[in-house]
Amino acid sequence: MCKLIRENLGEAKPAICYSMAPDSFQLVIIPHSMSKQRKAVSLISGGLDSLLATKVIMEQGIHVEGINFFTGFCVEGHTHAIRKKDGSKPKRNNALWVAEQLGIKLHIIDVIEEYKEVLLNPKHGYGQNMNPCLDCKGFMVKKALQWIQENNFDFIITGEVVGQRPMSQRRETMPIIQRESGAGDLLLRPLCGKNLPETLPEREGWINREGLYDFSGRSRKPQMALADKFGFEEYAQPAGGCCFLTDKKYSDKLVDMWEHQSSRDYELDDIMLLKVGRHIRPNDNFKMIIGREEGENKFMEGYRKQFISLFSPSHRGPLVLIDGDANDDDLELASRIAARFGKGKTAEQVDMEINFPNGTQKAITVAPLSSEEMKQEWSV
Repeated sequence: MCKLIRENLGEAKPAICYSMAPDSFQLVIIPHSMSKQRKAVSLISGGLDSLLATKVIMEQGIHVEGINFFTGFCVEGHTHAIRKKDGSKPKRNNALWVAEQLGIKLHIIDVIEEYKEVLLNPKHGYGQNMNPCLDCKGFMVKKALQWIQENNFDFIITGEVVGQRPMSQRRETMPIIQRESGAGDLLLRPLCGKNLPETLPEREGWINREGLYDFSGRSRKPQMALADKFGFEEYAQPAGGCCFLTDKKYSDKLVDMWEHQSSRDYELDDIMLLKVGRHIRPNDNFKMIIGREEGENKFMEGYRKQFISLFSPSHRGPLVLIDGDANDDDLELASRIAARFGKGKTAEQVDMEINFPNGTQKAITVAPLSSEEMKQEWSV
């Protein structure tokens, strides 16, 4: 008969097996490397911090897999792909790219519907814009906790750093995430772990606390130095963050959308279109989304069966989508505005084609709106 127990024999805490035969007694020490393989799931955003936090724990021999929660608001790779000005930026899903660099499996989980409650009714409010950062982090850690329980993993990793974010990464708010998510001391933050109380993985000897870091504050120099140490030459901009809810212009468009519809509900198409084009609201009952370049025009083509669309067959110009209930007068005004943003803006007359979702068309000729007639308050 062999009885396994845990004893503190140094940082590795190996398992000890007492073998008791009828006429003998034998002590066998099982090295840590032969004990149960511990597994962690790491929240992968695609940024530098989650890349490094995952690598730190992998270096300690832990099996790590990544998890990424798709809310619909973190789609910067898509933006880079359709905007010419972003041509030099990587056209990729950064979370997938990070997982590839680390050589780990990544689980992408759609939480669009569940996330609505977080965005619409955040217990801890919003940040500078429409970003519910504290509620968001708590939500994602809670989802990660559910995942490890369902998949027999042992603990959770995040790339959080004390003092780095003004809302969710302060010393006094970090315990809130642990408490409200239910993760408690199963949540490990490797980049600032030495600044925080011991977690269960440390106390159990699954990981060595000395292998964690004590980063704090908003400077990214320590992270960049660690990236260099690990040999990571390319990574997402260190000071970045992919969530569009932290962007003022995007948040203003989101609020405008809610103010002009019957409810604050939204669909994925709604939030994707908020990051595309120039948004102009000449009247309360409709809004124009005007493509700013060829990439956006091509993307917006996919919505022509959902919205009224305008374009000029006589002068090169943008594709325009009409969001709302526009009457004939509204469509004439919208056509004049659309003509202003094309090559015919100085022409006396511009031909416009109005296409309806049911497949019908209407052709009109308009005079482009002058700069004096274009009101600044129309811009969203």
